[in-house]
Amino acid sequence: MRLILALLIPWLQFFTIGRPFAGIICLLLQITLIGWIPAAIWSVYALSQYNTDKKIADIVSDR
Repeated sequence: MRLILALLIPWLQFFTIGRPFAGIICLLLQITLIGWIPAAIWSVYALSQYNTDKKIADIVSDR
């Protein structure tokens, strides 16, 4: 679900992963039609980093 959100509304996805400052910057980038594609790519990349960080935290907390 977050991946769909990252592609359609990239700035909002940043708020769901706890990065509001990046969300505001992404919104400013997304306002332009040309900036939509880089904003979506950035959002998907940030989402993948967020998922990786969660997996690492889960592994470390299990130890």
